[in-house]
Amino acid sequence: MSIRVGILGYGNLGRGVECAIKQNQDMELVAVFTRRSPENVHILSEGVAVCHIDDVEKWQDKIDVMILCGGSATDLPVQTPKYAEMFNVIDSFDTHAKIPEHFANVDAAAAKSGKVAIISVGWDPGMFSLNRMYAGAVLPEGKDYTFWGKGVSQGHSDAIRRIPGVKDAKQYTIPVEAALEEVRKGTNPELTTRQKHTRECFVVLEEGADAAKVEETIKTMPNYFADYDTTVHFISEEELKANHSGIPHGGFVLRSGKTGWNGEHNHLIEYSLKLDSNPEFTSSVIVAYARAAYRMAAEGQKGCKTVLDVAPAYLSAKSGAELRKELL
Repeated sequence: MSIRVGILGYGNLGRGVECAIKQNQDMELVAVFTRRSPENVHILSEGVAVCHIDDVEKWQDKIDVMILCGGSATDLPVQTPKYAEMFNVIDSFDTHAKIPEHFANVDAAAAKSGKVAIISVGWDPGMFSLNRMYAGAVLPEGKDYTFWGKGVSQGHSDAIRRIPGVKDAKQYTIPVEAALEEVRKGTNPELTTRQKHTRECFVVLEEGADAAKVEETIKTMPNYFADYDTTVHFISEEELKANHSGIPHGGFVLRSGKTGWNGEHNHLIEYSLKLDSNPEFTSSVIVAYARAAYRMAAEGQKGCKTVLDVAPAYLSAKSGAELRKELL
């Protein structure tokens, strides 16, 4: 029997989840839920219901796992606890500092309803979190480093677009190659925020906007650009569409550590991603964890989980026997 999946929210992430479900033969998409008028939402899958979010409760017996594709700022803190009272759920909540609070809220709801909820699924938090955990467990004497990019930061791009005089913008986060190479040498450097990453902005101005004022506003923006070496390029709308329409991303997780009685041997663990589409890759991770949530719920588990709590075998469509034969 196929795992019956619902998607709540149909933006970049929701479309990515739809595509990922198509690649997993043990899953089927049964409904998409939206806050927009359903007749105005056109999905890729034929024969799948598109419903208003107000009708979601009617689907409790028809969906095994609901994938929540809202934003971390305002959607998921409300939606994940709410829908964990009705469904097994997955979300991609990525505000790192607020994960403990989000976990507690979702756990209370899922434990009460007897459902499984897996939060903060994606590549960071998500796959990068797993690699930090594995590496730290293997090399307890060592230091973690995470570099993001080169890739589009959607949150930072949005922050630029909110500046008066800006018509459109894309911002790229770029690792500082010299810092990355220093880590790879095993010297365990102490790196500041500015030493690890730079930021490059491509901005389309509104007619008559003051370019100097916009650039100064970007470079001094606290929590976004003030702590980084930031370059601002002013370009045409046509150039932005032609050269910066994608959503690539990626990055590196490294741990430099020592073993031996006196720490005489150095080791480096490195995991990297290079992604053509940030939301589509994130969606693919989410769908694998939807399988895990389904299996864990079938075993009678309940409450909130993170990627750190899920055994790897739960993610694969293959049986334990197949995994032991082919991968172990």
